[in-house]
Amino acid sequence: MTQASYRIFIRESRDDDAAGLIALIGGCFAEYPGCVLDIDGEMPQLRAIATAFQEHGGRFWTAESEGAIIGCAGIVPAQPDGAELKHLYVAKDARRVGLGTRFVAIVEAEARSRGAAFVELWSDTRFEDAHRLYERLGYVRSAHPRELHDLSSSVEYHFRKKLH
Repeated sequence: MTQASYRIFIRESRDDDAAGLIALIGGCFAEYPGCVLDIDGEMPQLRAIATAFQEHGGRFWTAESEGAIIGCAGIVPAQPDGAELKHLYVAKDARRVGLGTRFVAIVEAEARSRGAAFVELWSDTRFEDAHRLYERLGYVRSAHPRELHDLSSSVEYHFRKKLH
């Protein structure tokens, strides 16, 4: 996919995006052995994403191309004075055209508008392409990963970027 051949539209997510978001994130997870999407046990917010993020003081965006959901990202407040980037996913055939960078810029702009001093995120250790993106954009990886004890046996790295 190239930006010249596809029009990409980013908009606020709606609760009725559930099926498309589940397909997108499930597809991303399926690229990694042992990584499974347990919607009801671990990501029930996908069933009503706009409502779930609003309830936590956040926002969520969806990228579409030719009627299909090809990317997403969200933001929620983080204590004490920051923001957390959540659920940044881009479909495999929509990568390397700047969509991930656009989502990070949207989240950072929203964080700044809220007066956040930093943006942080957690990313599965298997998502190496995402880690390169975050580091290229100025995020610093913590030395201490966390284990989630979930169905995918996930271990995540913490990343953080100061905004001021």
